[in-house]
Amino acid sequence: MKLKSLMLLTTGAALAAPASMAQEMADSMTLVSWGGAYQTSQIRAYSDPYQEMHEGLEVIWDESSGEAVARMRAMDEAGNVTWDLVDVVASDAIRLCDEGLAMEVDHDEILAPAPDGTPASEDFGDLIVSDCFIPQIVYSTTFGYRTDVEEWGGNTPDDICDVFDLEAFPGQRSLERRPIGNLEWALMCDGVAMEDVYDVLETEEGIDRAFAVLETIKDDTIWWTAGADTPQLLADGEVVFGSTYNGRLFSLIEEQGQPVAMMWDAQVFDLDGWIIPEGLPEDRLNRVLDFVRFATDTQRLADQAQYISYGPARASSAPLVSTHADLGIEMAPHMPTDPANAERTFLFNYEWWADYRDDLDARFQAWLAQ
Repeated sequence: MKLKSLMLLTTGAALAAPASMAQEMADSMTLVSWGGAYQTSQIRAYSDPYQEMHEGLEVIWDESSGEAVARMRAMDEAGNVTWDLVDVVASDAIRLCDEGLAMEVDHDEILAPAPDGTPASEDFGDLIVSDCFIPQIVYSTTFGYRTDVEEWGGNTPDDICDVFDLEAFPGQRSLERRPIGNLEWALMCDGVAMEDVYDVLETEEGIDRAFAVLETIKDDTIWWTAGADTPQLLADGEVVFGSTYNGRLFSLIEEQGQPVAMMWDAQVFDLDGWIIPEGLPEDRLNRVLDFVRFATDTQRLADQAQYISYGPARASSAPLVSTHADLGIEMAPHMPTDPANAERTFLFNYEWWADYRDDLDARFQAWLAQ
């Protein structure tokens, strides 16, 4: 792993205490996230109240999290890191940490304990999958479908393999323009048991099998790159079936009232959280540490669940999740972790994808171009 910069090694005091004790903090922050309903939930739960506490602070949002690894590699190569805090999925956090592009942190030093004094590392528990990763939410990638498709004859998709059944459920699909999730679903629908998926994907034959299944719907698929794409495509009727993050579908169904329903079968559980870029100047680092301590405390993570149906990463936050801030509906039944929704979930292997992502990304993009 790349060594930390000398500057950070000599400013241990900033890491050993909340950044609010530091004397010099930048008056602006660039936060990187995913846009759409998710970023709105972060703004309402985290940055708006933080700015109210810090008059004159400028918060700039960049919606480039989907390109975080490539962009941070380029910034490192150019020696010009312009981002201060980056929201990434767990597997990308592992990659960025392994490459020395994300800063290792002591979670118990920089994050607030739970209200009862439980250290942050225990409160987050196993969700801390990397020394650089600061968890925020548990979410899933799953499917939404139109409820008014006449060609389906009243049938309702309830199985992941219905995605690949163009005869029973005709119409355009939307899938993410990356291998994650798609390859796993394809193998499940080629007869591979959930627990064997990654063993099979380790083989050339397994990869070929997955692509062969995807090939059956390739011509009927729109490939999306932003989490807001599938909800918009479903709302416009351009697709009848599409994958995206469960919180985006919640917004589409509950907030916008679109004729769309959720299919939870084989939802892919994943984690999302912050990483701090390696090598920030001291004033920017102090500001980020102060913000992160605030934005990841028990109450703030529970507050985010008032705006979007993602489970907070802290155990102490879960009992505080109640109703939607605007709709007044109970949020727990809309969470991917609710027992009724989690009867058949697929557990994403963060470390496996951290090891194989670059190679499979290249192969996936080459396949799309054929």
